[in-house]
Amino acid sequence: MTRLDTYLFRQLAIALVAVAVGLVALVWVTQSLRFIELVLERGLSLLVFLELTGLLLPSFLAIILPVTTFVVVLFTYVRLGADREITVMRAAGLSPWQIGRPALAVAGVATFIGYVLSLWLVPLTQSAFRDWQFEIRSEMAGLLFQEGVFSTVGGDLTVYARTRDRDGTLRGILVHDARERGAPVTLLAEAGRLTIGPSGPGVTLINGQRQQVERIGGEWRLTVLSFAENSVELGRNSRAEQARQRTAQERGLQELLNPPADTPTRDARRFAAEGHQRLTAPLQAMSLALVALGVALTGPFRRHGGGLRLATGAGITVGIVALGLVIASAAGRQPGMLPLIWLHTLLPGAIAAWVLHGAPGWPRMRPG
Repeated sequence: MTRLDTYLFRQLAIALVAVAVGLVALVWVTQSLRFIELVLERGLSLLVFLELTGLLLPSFLAIILPVTTFVVVLFTYVRLGADREITVMRAAGLSPWQIGRPALAVAGVATFIGYVLSLWLVPLTQSAFRDWQFEIRSEMAGLLFQEGVFSTVGGDLTVYARTRDRDGTLRGILVHDARERGAPVTLLAEAGRLTIGPSGPGVTLINGQRQQVERIGGEWRLTVLSFAENSVELGRNSRAEQARQRTAQERGLQELLNPPADTPTRDARRFAAEGHQRLTAPLQAMSLALVALGVALTGPFRRHGGGLRLATGAGITVGIVALGLVIASAAGRQPGMLPLIWLHTLLPGAIAAWVLHGAPGWPRMRPG
């Protein structure tokens, strides 16, 4: 690299790191507020909270890195243009490609980091995050039943145990389950024991009654059912929820593109769309960097034209990102639209490269 390339590369790299770290920290703060309840109400330590929410950082970085690359390249080159540095470079005989070479190098580094994140680190951390979240939720089951205390979970589930033996057996249990709207259930049992099932913590009740108030024929009736053993799941918010399944974000690329034969068609389509997004998302850093260079290094020079270039670049990128969300959603339902994911990623960069190379009829920036 020449001394000029090193100068520009250093500015771009420092700005990219600063902006990326700032945005990731901001997103982390806003998203981690969802887990404050674990600290305030369930006694989770601050260290575990930080480790748990820290597992979300790679996915945040993978999402914002392409846009951050665009912002840094555009702002840096527009500022260089406003300071007449671009004008001096052009007067020295440098082509747009030579001036933009450091930006493409930074975009290449961002693309490499994006592939490391999307193909390896994000699935790994997402899987660890969900496993840890499930484990924490399961371990909290033991805290629900405290001797002589009515404990409320989520506002629609109340549990009570009169005593708890040394071996963990619960005595004198009451469970009021109002998670199913319009059909609250109260269960009373002589004894019971905590269990951990595929869908979370639960309690197995022994020798008890199930009481439910139902509206039948315009009248409310109390239905009482005696049972020898009955199981109640405590970890779900709703009876309609299914047992925990691995999401698309937790799966590797090979599993996304070649799911098991028993995978439902709807999930297989969604997995395919996620797999193609994993392959194309990092390339968007390079594509958007080319768009930024196309906006900043072409067109007539204006002494006070930086604001217009920034607005133009921002408008183009917002349109590209919004269109990408629409295409990703549609591709998850219609497999025939998967090629559009690649087209959406590569076409903006190809057009910008054509403009930088000297598209016929496109105004070129000239030294002023």
